[in-house]
Amino acid sequence: MTNKKASIVIAVVIVGLALTGPVLAGDWPHWRGPFLNGSSDEKNLPETWSTTQNVAWRASLPGRSSATPVIVSGKVFVSSTERDSDNLFALCFDAKSGKELWRRRLAASSRQVPRNNMATSSPVADSERVYFMYGSGELAALDHGARRLWSRNIDAEYGNISMKYGYSSSPLLYDGRLYILVQRRNRTYRAPDSSDLDAFILAVDASTGENVWKQTRVTDAVNESQDSYSSPLLYENNERDEILVIGADYVTATDPASGKEFWRYGYARRKDPKWRNISSPGFGGGLIYGARPRGGTGLFALKGGGQGNLGDGHVAWEFNGPTPDVCTPLYYKGNLYVLDGKGRSGAVLTCLDAATGRQKWQGKLGGRTPPWRASVTAADDKLYCISESAEAVVLAAGGDEFKILSRIDMEDKPVQASIAIADGRLFIRTANLLYCISD
Repeated sequence: MTNKKASIVIAVVIVGLALTGPVLAGDWPHWRGPFLNGSSDEKNLPETWSTTQNVAWRASLPGRSSATPVIVSGKVFVSSTERDSDNLFALCFDAKSGKELWRRRLAASSRQVPRNNMATSSPVADSERVYFMYGSGELAALDHGARRLWSRNIDAEYGNISMKYGYSSSPLLYDGRLYILVQRRNRTYRAPDSSDLDAFILAVDASTGENVWKQTRVTDAVNESQDSYSSPLLYENNERDEILVIGADYVTATDPASGKEFWRYGYARRKDPKWRNISSPGFGGGLIYGARPRGGTGLFALKGGGQGNLGDGHVAWEFNGPTPDVCTPLYYKGNLYVLDGKGRSGAVLTCLDAATGRQKWQGKLGGRTPPWRASVTAADDKLYCISESAEAVVLAAGGDEFKILSRIDMEDKPVQASIAIADGRLFIRTANLLYCISD
């Protein structure tokens, strides 16, 4: 093993040790990958393919979902609805052969939401367990053989968690705990007469399912701006570990151990009643990146650390070009990639110097009409994007110019899940199929 390869293995194992059981180099245990930033250290990845070329296997799925697959210890875990029923499933496939190892019905919900469904949250896994969250509020832990270890219903315990477009926040697994975000307005879309519902971050013991702490997330945001569909992420700086959340007009950093809020930054220039948030925060190179809601309203970079209410002195830079509404910013090898997936003239991908915010290049992804809701992922000096119309685009990462390497029609739309990368292969979830792509 070369020194470079050894360092990659060590880095991933160190991150994995913070989980209940260590993950391995090459795994994709969370919807944003092994480093929680959308990137992987995998090499020799496919640059082009089709629905028949470079397909290691494909498997049928029982229904649609926006959840990104996670891959751990040679297994692929996916969440799914079921066509013509209210059932919500967890499924497991062998990562090498595509054989379905098991499927388990974990919940059911007849709740209907626009542009979404009740199986939108991505699972998260370690070498021992996999955890599923659904828009019905069901939260469940299974071992890798499908045995249910514990389950509970957050909706039943704390009131309706479904917002106008459902619930899509994915759990974060860190240091033996699951972190769940419920960022809802006090009068929710489906409970307009309620006024006592709080928005909160919940820490759950991953082995037992019991609460460790529950912290209300206070906001002065108004109306729909209180809603956030984003996911909590772990940010490790030189001082401490922080749980990052963006939404309801603020970025906040919370102590994973106690639930105490370290700091908050208010990104809303005015109290807009329709600034619901969808994209999650990005981070890398000592900075935290947040996109203001609705796309095209600006992106900011915050310096890590701090205490209390942060002012503009903690803003390293801002970018006022095309910015995401749904897609989470990607940090990869010193660059920040932001995808505005709903521009009327086409989806626009921009590469920024992550340290300074300087634009390096920008280009239109072309192809079919937007939107592009899946977040960009990266590895092997390639960027992987996929549109809701099932059109995948591979681009060269870095450099000084926008360069498309290939364009692939996956045919089976709609697609909202991000492309996962593990063990030298790509895992792509379309409307009805799960693909494994390999050279």
